[in-house]
Amino acid sequence: MSQALRKLTGNIKRSNTLVIFINQLRMKIGVMMPGQSPETTTGGNALKFYASVRLDIRRIGAIKKGDEIIGNQTKIKVVKNKLAPPFKQAN
Repeated sequence: MSQALRKLTGNIKRSNTLVIFINQLRMKIGVMMPGQSPETTTGGNALKFYASVRLDIRRIGAIKKGDEIIGNQTKIKVVKNKLAPPFKQAN
């Protein structure tokens, strides 16, 4: 992944393109230290390093119309942002 991102970065910048990677969270085994998150993303550190903006999007509830679920209520947290101030949140 690191080698591919290294090759793609220049072309992405020159072509003024947005690239979106979707990843999932996994639980770390044996993390019991205070202050450490028991969650990690898969795929190594390359995506974390090369990303300009990283968002943590979590489902916090359902949007219902009567008995029918028509959407999801989400919480979004900016984990990393090289373009603007990081650590903002939206519900």
